[in-house]
This record gives sequence, structure tokens and C-alpha cells, in this order.
Amino acid sequence: MYERELEAALEASRLAGAALREAYARFQKIADAPASISTDADRLSQEIILGYLARTFPGDAFCAEEETATLAAAAHTGARLWVVDPIDGTRGFARKNGEFSVMIGFVDAGKIGAGVVYEPTTDRLTYAVRGGGCRRRDGGAEPVPCRVSAASDLKAATLVQSRPSDPSKKSRRVELLRPARVVETYSAGIKLALVARGEADVYANTYDAFHDWDICAGDILVEEAGGVVTGLVGEKLRYGLAGAWQRHGLLATNGRLHKEAVERLAALRRG
Repeated sequence: MYERELEAALEASRLAGAALREAYARFQKIADAPASISTDADRLSQEIILGYLARTFPGDAFCAEEETATLAAAAHTGARLWVVDPIDGTRGFARKNGEFSVMIGFVDAGKIGAGVVYEPTTDRLTYAVRGGGCRRRDGGAEPVPCRVSAASDLKAATLVQSRPSDPSKKSRRVELLRPARVVETYSAGIKLALVARGEADVYANTYDAFHDWDICAGDILVEEAGGVVTGLVGEKLRYGLAGAWQRHGLLATNGRLHKEAVERLAALRRG
């Protein structure tokens, strides 16, 4: 149903990824880059993506992270809405550890129709279309379907989370979920792709507030790969609301672990 939108998102991610690899090669490492950092590369990537999508689908609305000319000239709400994070995990870009991705999601009447997460430094691509499943393509290999893991016990699960400011301290998520293994990366897009690919079992975002572009493209990857994505207490996530805010956290799992993860994370609400 959304094959044309998916193809446009794939091409936009390819164009942005090529430009980002060049910018990344030239970029001078910032070892202590903060979470709030934004770079010229973020804005370049966004203009490439929005420019391509605007030419392909004139009149569609855009929701994106950076303040750029194309975004300013476009509608910000509408039935057909593109949700874009031009560099998700800018700290990974600035610190030059490769942990960043391009995220492009398409929302039709509040439902995600297609999503693409592209990791430029490793040429890892994960994408999905509503009702058509999730696929992965690594490097020059042919795309193949991907499915979430079959893990059914949190004690044997892999949790993916952000890199902590203090590596010596366990996060509250780790304390509550007690997984067998923890994987860390700066990019939420990569985290969601890992769950969709079956390379991680659980991802929990416990921030009080974040934005649609932080998760939209990755949400459909997990769902189309057979997993479940909700807020932290199991509520349905909505996209395209005023300010593009998400205020219920996020829990993405392979589905088998979802109920138990929701129950364990309930302690976060009790303080």
C-alpha cells in the first residue's frame, strides 16, 4: 500500500547517507560532545531528505528535528506526514564512534505506513512497510526478511540502551529488567533496528519526554518484524500530535517479553 513512499524514503536515506559519510570523514572529533549537540551535518542531511521528499510528494507535511529552510516552508501537520531525524545519535557522529543513523518515517492519518533506519558508517539498512514485513540489507548484500528474536525469558534476554554518563553505574532499567546482556549505542534508530533484526530483545526509553522523530521510523520496523512497541505501561503510541511530543516513554520488545517487561518497569512510576 505504501510501496511508493517506502521507495522514496529509501532513496532519500541513500542520498543523505552518502553526504553524511563525506561529512563524517572530514569532521573533527569532539570527545565530550553533549546529548544536545547539533552539527552542520544534521542540517545538510535534513535538507537533502526533505528536498527529495518534497519534490516527490508535493504538499505532504514534514515533522523534523532541525530548523532548516525546507522545513520552514512546508506544512508541519497533515494527514500525510513525514517524520525525519536526519542524524539520530549526533553524539555518535561527533564523537566519531559511528553510532548514528538516518531515520525516515511516513505517517498516514496517524498510522505509520513505512519506515527506514540507515546506518551510514556500516551501510546497514533496516526498513519496513505496513503489512509488508521488515527487511534488512547489509552492505552490498541482497535484502532479506528480518524477524524479532524468540527469547521468552528476561533472564536470558539482551537489553539495548543508551550509553550512560557514568559507565560504572547500572541504569534503573537494567536493575529492574535484569537482562543477561546489555548492548549500548547512542542512536534510538539503531536500538529499534537491533530489536527488529533479532539482535536485541528489549529496548526501553524512560525519558519523560522526547519527539516523534526519535522513534517513528524504528517503531514500524519492530512491529513488522513481529515485535511490540508501546509506551512504558503498554499504552498505544500516537504520532502527529501538537509539538510532536512523546510523553509515555517507549518499550520495544520481541513481543514474548513485553508483558513481563511492562510489569517490571512499573517500579519506575513508583519512584
